[in-house]
Amino acid sequence: MAIQQTLSIIKPDAVKKNVIGEILTRFEKNGLSVIGSKLLFLSKEQAEKFYEIHKERPFYAELVAFMTSGPVLVSVLEGEEAVAKNREIMGATNPAEAAEGTIRKDFAESIDANAVHGSDSHENAINEILFFFKEDEIFSKLEV
Repeated sequence: MAIQQTLSIIKPDAVKKNVIGEILTRFEKNGLSVIGSKLLFLSKEQAEKFYEIHKERPFYAELVAFMTSGPVLVSVLEGEEAVAKNREIMGATNPAEAAEGTIRKDFAESIDANAVHGSDSHENAINEILFFFKEDEIFSKLEV
């Protein structure tokens, strides 16, 4: 098993519900460490660029609007197979299909307002982390 880093975003709906701590606790209790984190408002330009892969999809404009509707918490998580572990903890994109005890089952309102984002591959995790974080803003447990 490999130690990896992955990006997590606690989306505006979950921030508004004041469940940031509960979500971060779930990551930590499942072996992931928060090694970088910041609360911020995404600009329209940032959201458009971050979700550019979905630009041609019908939900793109709504996704950008949603992600700029309030603050988000972006975090770098680290641990064994962090990408897969984070995705398991988040649950299915559609909260109606998410397993019991997952973040989306417990905190998401809909497939659109689904509480969290997580990188879907190791390669995307690297790119997504670099989108939000400078090297000196990440504090790997491996370096301590």
